[in-house]
Amino acid sequence: MRRLLFLALLAIFVSCEKGASNSKDYKDASLSIEERVEALLAKLSLEEKVAQMRIFHANIGVNHNEDGSLKLSDRVVEKLKLGIAGIKNPGEHIDAVSAAKFNNELQKYIIENNRWGIPALFVTESYNGVDATGCTKFGRPMTSAATFNPELVQRQWDVVGREARLRGMHMCHSPEADLVRDPRFGRMSEAFGEDTYLTTQMVKNAIIGVQGNYEGLGKGTHIGAVAKHFAGYGQVLGGSNFAAIEISPRTLIDEIYPPFEAAVKEAKTLGIMASHGDINGVASHGNPELLTGVLRDQWGFEGYVVSDSNDIARLHYFMNVAETPEDAARMGLEAGIDIDLYAEDSYAYLPEMVKKSPELETLIDRSVRRVLRTKFILGLFDNPYIDIETVKKGNRMESSLELAKVSDLESVILLKNENNALPLNPNKSTKIALLGPLLKENTKAMFKSVVEDNITFVAEKGFHLTDEKGGEPKLLERDGKALDNLVNIARSSDIVVLFLGGDEFTSKEAFFNHALGDRATIDPVGPQDELVERIKALGKPVVVVLKHRRTLSINTIAEKADAILDVWDLSEFGDESTARIIFGEVSPSGKSPVTIPRSIGQLPFHYSMKEINYKKEYLFLDKGPLYPFGHGLSYANFEYSDIKISNSEITPGTELEVSVTVTNTSDVKAKEVVQMYIKDEIGSVTRPDKELKGFQKIEFDAGESKQVAFKITPKMLEFIGITMEKVLEAGDYTVMIGTSSRDYLKTTFKLKK
Repeated sequence: MRRLLFLALLAIFVSCEKGASNSKDYKDASLSIEERVEALLAKLSLEEKVAQMRIFHANIGVNHNEDGSLKLSDRVVEKLKLGIAGIKNPGEHIDAVSAAKFNNELQKYIIENNRWGIPALFVTESYNGVDATGCTKFGRPMTSAATFNPELVQRQWDVVGREARLRGMHMCHSPEADLVRDPRFGRMSEAFGEDTYLTTQMVKNAIIGVQGNYEGLGKGTHIGAVAKHFAGYGQVLGGSNFAAIEISPRTLIDEIYPPFEAAVKEAKTLGIMASHGDINGVASHGNPELLTGVLRDQWGFEGYVVSDSNDIARLHYFMNVAETPEDAARMGLEAGIDIDLYAEDSYAYLPEMVKKSPELETLIDRSVRRVLRTKFILGLFDNPYIDIETVKKGNRMESSLELAKVSDLESVILLKNENNALPLNPNKSTKIALLGPLLKENTKAMFKSVVEDNITFVAEKGFHLTDEKGGEPKLLERDGKALDNLVNIARSSDIVVLFLGGDEFTSKEAFFNHALGDRATIDPVGPQDELVERIKALGKPVVVVLKHRRTLSINTIAEKADAILDVWDLSEFGDESTARIIFGEVSPSGKSPVTIPRSIGQLPFHYSMKEINYKKEYLFLDKGPLYPFGHGLSYANFEYSDIKISNSEITPGTELEVSVTVTNTSDVKAKEVVQMYIKDEIGSVTRPDKELKGFQKIEFDAGESKQVAFKITPKMLEFIGITMEKVLEAGDYTVMIGTSSRDYLKTTFKLKK
């Protein structure tokens, strides 16, 4: 009897609470975000809820008339009657002011044409700054990683967040928190490198920047980040997009998860995107252990999870782990995917599915709460529109353009500088040939802008690498006449600067259909090696500017060139910045965020592999990589000396300090990245050869010495042990401080428990 009475009272209490919630006005800004979410959720029909779980691309019919006014297809009009979670890339091909006006009109239409006035999220991406017309163009993430300067990366992404919000955007399907260790993979340059610690620092700071330290979200000055692709996407077998992903559980936890964990716990990312792939046979889009267990239960993530393009539906028709499209939708929903990106054949089925399985509505409500919460955090219910005057003042500000140039200068990696071939003397009358397939139309003008008229430039591209057709570009046949012409130009010049490497056609995303972007070899394409050899045979000084979006095995270039500047993919001012370094205005200070192999046959090949991987070399191949992780020369000479450690022992409750003296022994002011690596000498499981655990980028005046110190904490020494639990093991450790993962001083300490 008492139990029945208790249940009756509980039912009355719940009913009252629900009624109280329903009586609250979700438009009341004085309520908490949670209260507003619950008040709005209670009003939505099932169909309206599901609409808040879907994003479509603007290319299905969000257009503008000749006067810039809004023009919607019938398909889009029908979709927007129920509201929508968001739209990808509206106004991406028009300038910022036009985009802001357009997106204001689009948002107004959306608000006025769904019952509850729910605004939409407008979504962009960022690989060279905001992926839209008329924004500041920075270098790609891999280029930024080469700075080894997280604070600089945060400033770049602060500009990205501001310029995107000025266009009327709200979320960014970036940055990538994946590790990339296979240069066959066409998307390599979208990530921050091969190393866990470096990637973690870069991703964390990118998110803090783009979200305005979280505070900028509600103020309307910044956009939300969506860290991707959770998890292990960069580890596709064979470097082939959409291939299987095989990662040991230990590697997954120790190496792959940390950048994502920092994105959630430290940077408070608003969103996470799931990985296209599987992990050890379990499709990521249908993996509740990953998307709910790790992400939410372990890390406390409160934002939304969005699918990658069409990937929920692909659980059925590609992954073959769901019997029907409806089963695929259920798998995604149960796993924890809140938003379905683009598909018409997955979450679109949910309203009908609920009729047969009413329990699904609880999961739908869970996802809708997360989406609505995001919109309230961004302030879209209270301030959905952009002030056009702020766009005119804030987009492509002079400070943003200057930041792009500064970022370039810190990104450029001097791989080789034989006999101090660089810098060139800007005061000497010289004829310089700018040659090669990576030359741009404005390269000559940019070089001329940084020197006086005593330097004469001649520029000639010579040949293209491919036919530059979008989906599946084809290599071109060798053009002997073009090569002869380049050699003749070089013959009549004093110095030759060759622009070599690869471009957006030789390394790109391999989309699901009708597109290739991964490669089975990492040698430079076309007759680039032949060009280097022929020009070097002239006896001219040869400087190579290496532009690329994937690591290349540049054996011939490394052998023949007098100097190599590895620039990856710089900003819109990239060639100007390169010229400033070539002529010594600034000393290069970039460091390689990846290992540069001699051959594709060395893969997998990253510096932090297990020590046992280095036991044997290969027949008929020189030892080690062409250039190690962390390598990068300077016009200055840095001498490392006097390594010290504060104590020879550490315990689980104490910390150590290790320091080294770094001296600039030259007469050149320059920056140096001082790197700290730690090696666990004996472990219960096989351990990495070494792991980056700290770095500092420091500027030194000519002749200046500085003591550079790092803290060693017990947490740095933790790893997943033999029982698959995180452990801190007693024993011997070596700490190394130096200029790369290969060149360092070292000392030792013991962990005692």
